[in-house]
Amino acid sequence: MKAKTDSYRKNFALIISFMVLISISLVLALILGYNLTKKYIENEFSALKIDVLEKTIAPYNTLFQNKIPEISFYQGFLDSASAEKYADTILKSYPFVEKVLFYDAQVSNHPIEDGLRIGNFSVGIKKLYQFGLNINQKDKVIFDGKKPGSLSLQSGDEFNKISLKIASYIETADTTKPLNSEQIFRIFYSIVNNKISYMNIPRRDDIKIYQDLMFKSGNTSPVYEQDVFSFELNPSKLKIINNHPQLYRYISIKPLSYDPILEKPKLINTDIALPGPFSDYKIYFGSEQEFLNKEVNRRFFPIALAVFVVYLVLAFITFLIYRNLNINQKLFSLQYDFINNLTHEFKTPVSVIKIAGNNIMNAKELSEKEKNHYGRILDEEADRLNDLMNKLLSFTQIENKAIKINYQDINLEIFAQNMIDTFQMKYPDYVIELEIIGLNTFSTDPVLLNSIFHNLIENAYKYASAGEKKLKIKIYRLKKEVAFSFKDRGIGIEASELDNIFKKFYRIQSRYNQQGSVGLGLAFCKELVNFMNGKITVKSKIGKGSEFEVILPYDK
Repeated sequence: MKAKTDSYRKNFALIISFMVLISISLVLALILGYNLTKKYIENEFSALKIDVLEKTIAPYNTLFQNKIPEISFYQGFLDSASAEKYADTILKSYPFVEKVLFYDAQVSNHPIEDGLRIGNFSVGIKKLYQFGLNINQKDKVIFDGKKPGSLSLQSGDEFNKISLKIASYIETADTTKPLNSEQIFRIFYSIVNNKISYMNIPRRDDIKIYQDLMFKSGNTSPVYEQDVFSFELNPSKLKIINNHPQLYRYISIKPLSYDPILEKPKLINTDIALPGPFSDYKIYFGSEQEFLNKEVNRRFFPIALAVFVVYLVLAFITFLIYRNLNINQKLFSLQYDFINNLTHEFKTPVSVIKIAGNNIMNAKELSEKEKNHYGRILDEEADRLNDLMNKLLSFTQIENKAIKINYQDINLEIFAQNMIDTFQMKYPDYVIELEIIGLNTFSTDPVLLNSIFHNLIENAYKYASAGEKKLKIKIYRLKKEVAFSFKDRGIGIEASELDNIFKKFYRIQSRYNQQGSVGLGLAFCKELVNFMNGKITVKSKIGKGSEFEVILPYDK
């Protein structure tokens, strides 16, 4: 027994060690998970600004790649009205475009005063218009070719830049090959700070004509229309699309010279440059550490929850192992007590039988009184052995469902009184009172009911003090059930033990438990009652007695 206890203690120590280990692992996993989540958020804070940039400049990309090239569809034949209509669609759809300049240009070999002339090739301005949401109608024409010399230096410089590009291209153009996207961008676009200028792309036949104008001298040529648009942009009017609001609390477009640390030194900052005509500006991102910590906590919560679930699963498994070890320890103790008690129970009648047999064998003559005495001893001890063996056998048969209920109609008064008479003959000091209310007969298995009566009546006598060996048996009807009440004046049962007394091999550890019990009586009753589709309950008070109540179905 001591070795078993030591082994149990070692197992219990291992369980404690395992719980400490997984608890430490839980803490480490939570710390590591939190730090990794925090690092991941920091990396996202630096990396996902590209997503915000792409969303923010998406309208600009649409303008640059799709809307501006539409000018070439008109092949230079846009007039002021159609140019204004086109400009209105741009200004309304793209708020960051503040003004659109329309150069109604002409290509010829005529001498010009405002424009570009290379050899015989001339690119001049017939009229220059400006369109904007707040520009009055009278202010839309800012230059008229009929008034030479009135073109502003800024407007003229922008026009000359793009005219020089197309003149350079015409000088070396190979009209047998189509233009690729790189050539189109290099020749027909002019991109400077906050401004994009674009000349419509002439057809191959037009380019051949332009080459003739440049390299051949001849009569005065016709005038060929060529459109040039210049878009003045304001990067601060770009609509910032913050598609990661959980990371970036503050986003703004500022010049390159802007330093966010001077304005908000406690912010965590990052930035990214704007492309193309906005290259003098950046998008600045900022968030407080507390703001980012909220996102860290939000993302860490499911990780922590998963770690806790794993921990709880391991803890539950550990609990099951502990419970099983505890149950095994209790079962071992019960089995140990059962073997000791059973050995004692068998040993006592066997010893008595052996002594009586030896006395009979060694006696030369036995008187009639001695014969009756030894015969009664042998009969009682044989019945005791037989009862013990039958109880063990019946218990096994009931647990394995190896027997069936044999229903018979019995007279309850006769049945109960026979049991009472048997016990009162066995224990002359036993006072048993019987009361039957509301019924006379009952259909049940008399053998099984006899076993229930026998065990409960025997227990009531066994666990009662001298002078208090009294029992009241009450049988009464409860709707579709029959109740059998056994109320004694015994020593009583502790409230903490009431849930255990019906367990197999369980014996209450007290000074009263010295009655030769093996812990099968009440467990056997419980199994019998369950087998008969009934229930058994107990109420008890220490020093006042106990009341066992068996309820069986009246209609089978």
